[in-house]
Order: sequence, then C-alpha cells, then structure tokens
Amino acid sequence: MKYDKVYTTPLNLRWPRDKEKILEEQARLSRRLSIAPLKRAPQYVAGVDAAFLGDKVIGAVSVYIYETGELVEEAYSVKEVTFPNLPGFLAFREGPAIIGAVERLKVVPDVIIFDGPGIAHPKGFGLASYVGLLLTIPSIGCAKTRLVGTYKEPGARQGSHSALKYEGESVGSVVRTREGASPVFVSPGNLIDLKGSVDIVLKCTGKYRITEPVRSADALTRKLKKAFEGDRSLGNA
Repeated sequence: MKYDKVYTTPLNLRWPRDKEKILEEQARLSRRLSIAPLKRAPQYVAGVDAAFLGDKVIGAVSVYIYETGELVEEAYSVKEVTFPNLPGFLAFREGPAIIGAVERLKVVPDVIIFDGPGIAHPKGFGLASYVGLLLTIPSIGCAKTRLVGTYKEPGARQGSHSALKYEGESVGSVVRTREGASPVFVSPGNLIDLKGSVDIVLKCTGKYRITEPVRSADALTRKLKKAFEGDRSLGNA
C-alpha cells in the first residue's frame, strides 16, 4: 500500500496556541476525514507514543511487519511544548513530535495505531484523526480510557467487543484484547473504518492489553526520557 509523503502543504499545517484558534482548526480539518474500509491488507503497522520532559515532548514510532509481528524500524523526535494542557486537545501537544518521528522513518507505515482517540472524541476529531489526516496515513485510535460515550461491558473472552455510542451514534468499539484485562476503546481516526480498526488492533495485540507497536513506542519514549533527563542542551530534533 503506497501513500504520499507527509501531506502538510495542501492542508496548511498549523499548530495553534490558544483554545479559540484550535476550535477553528478542528472544525476546518474534521470535514476532511474519510472513515472507509482499507483497500488492501497492510504490510507495515506502526505504533506511536509521546512523553513530556519539562518544556519538551518526545514523540516515538515503532514499525512492525503486520503478518509476522517483527519490529523493523524505530524513530523519534523532540519538540518544544507550545500548547497548554487542555482536556480534549491532546493532538496539539503531542502531534508535532509524533509527526516529526514518523517523518524520520525509512519505512512508510500503512496504518498507525495511537494511544488516544480517533473519532471517539467530543469534537469527533481526536489525536489519531488529527495526526492521521495530516500524514495521510490510515490511523486508529486505541485508548486505554474512555473520553466520550456509553457502552455495555463486553464479554470476558479475548476478542469480545461492544459498541461505544455518543450522541446517538456509534463512534467506536469497546474491545477485550486480553481475557481478564480491562477493555480498550477503539475508534477509527482517518482512512479506515471501525471493523478494520478492531481487526488490526486484535491482530497486533500479544500477551498484553495494548498493541505491541504502541507498547514498543511507549518503551522507546521511556528509554529516551531517562536518557535525556538532566540534559539542559536538549533541543528540537
């Protein structure tokens, strides 16, 4: 599956610094989302994560072969935090560093899984939707906690899932990725549908609750954060 290099110019990529402008940006870009099935099975699936260190944010990405679960590449980026910590606006704090990390990859992923929501968001435009749209890469939100909506607890068996509904519409699925563990909240971000999102999350989940690509990216951010602590010279990368 081939996609263009990072699609920033036509979308007029900006990172607003105040709430009023970010609401305008969300409304402008949310109209461009496409929630539709993938045209073919992915070859490479990536997981991303971010961690904060003072006034910096570290974005990391880990790329896996979809069928075999083999790790093939990792990358990271460090950016300044330029937006306040406001509920529902995570993309504007983590997004620049995550995009920077993905831009450094030699292998372009066919799908990216995020530790955050896609359309299961108060404005229907969470972290996975925002970054997935800007990168023009199919994106999946796989959050550990619910941001919006109501649901019935899914069955106890691995793979059981139930609908996540918000304002009368289905915005995601509550998925039991591991028997005996709390479910995760899966929603499409962009260029993929809900069924495809759930299938990929389950395929990429091993013996832990969250997917292996996201676990790997999280481990990388932790490692980098520990290595960078105390480094006052740390700049954007």
